[in-house]
Order: sequence, then structure tokens, then C-alpha cells
Amino acid sequence: MKLYFAPGACSLSPHIVLREAGQPFDLVQVDLREKKTKDGSDFTKVNPKGQVPVLETDDGDRITEGPVIVQYVADKAPASKLMPGAGRERYRAQEWLNFITTELHKNFGPMFRPTTPDAYKEISRNTVLGRFKWVDSQLAGRPYLLGDTFTAPDAYLYVMTRWANGMKMDLTQFPNLKAFADRVAARPKVQEALKAEGLA
Repeated sequence: MKLYFAPGACSLSPHIVLREAGQPFDLVQVDLREKKTKDGSDFTKVNPKGQVPVLETDDGDRITEGPVIVQYVADKAPASKLMPGAGRERYRAQEWLNFITTELHKNFGPMFRPTTPDAYKEISRNTVLGRFKWVDSQLAGRPYLLGDTFTAPDAYLYVMTRWANGMKMDLTQFPNLKAFADRVAARPKVQEALKAEGLA
């Protein structure tokens, strides 16, 4: 398999999941501004949307959208327990992936764009903080989103906490979320991913 990524982007989530799943893969770095891979190839020929992540499977198929990629990877390595099997727990995991992608990830977008008016950036920031407050309540008494086991949604939430730190959001006001972020950051496979992307 081959993962197209940009350092610190949302592609860090499937990168972590690939390592946690113990799946062999190659990394291809993408310059999102230039829409080129590190070797100078036109990335839009890989993904016409021009976005990471993209997972190229062993048979040459390409899958886009992080929440879908992590489920594909987890299903290839069911013993990893990165996604529950069919049933209620699977739906809970999908619920978290959808929440993170729509309520957290998308609200960070305006804060990253230099053309976004400051007043709108502040609205986005307050929206994210409000969502984090709710997530913090859900993490009370549990180490990970689904309980005692690290799963794919945890990798995605961890990336959002990294973005929050980059935006100088004070996560100490959310003690459960802060403890979660520290716990995930300490995982050996997460450290491997961070080092591979030049983030550690």
C-alpha cells in the first residue's frame, strides 16, 4: 500500500492507523500548495480533488477521505481491533469518525486560510472549543473514545488536538481531552508516525 500525505495534515490519522495495524506501506509526501509529490509529479493525477490523504491499495485502487481509509486499513487487520466488527460498537466508531470530520476538522479549515476574516476565525475557534468541551465530557472515566481500546477514531481526534495546540488553544481547560492527547502521543506507533513526518 502507499499513503499520500502532507506532514501534520489530516493524513496523519491514517498514517497512525497503518502503523498501529502493522500494515506494510510506503509514504509519498505531497506539497498541497503546489499539488505536487516530492518527486515533482502532478498530484492531481493521483487525486483530482488535490487533497490528502490518498491510500493506494496493493491492487492499484485509490481510496480518499480519511474516515474511509482508516476503516479500510482496520478491516485488513481485524486483530488490531482498530475498528469494531459489525454491530453497535462499529456504529459508535463511525459516529465518532463522522463527528470529528464534520464538527472538528471542518471548523479548523477557516482558521488555516489566510483569507478568512479574523471575526470568522474567532467564530470557528469558539465552535471548536465548544465541541472539545463536549468531547471532554465523553472521555470522563475512559482512556479512549470507545473505552479501554485504542481505535481509529482516537487517531483522528489526536490529530485535532495537535491542530488545537498549533492554534494556541489551551487544552488544559479540558483535562480529560488533554490526558487523552498525552496518552495517544506516548504510543510507540504514534511516535513512529510523527518522526516519519518530521513532527517529533
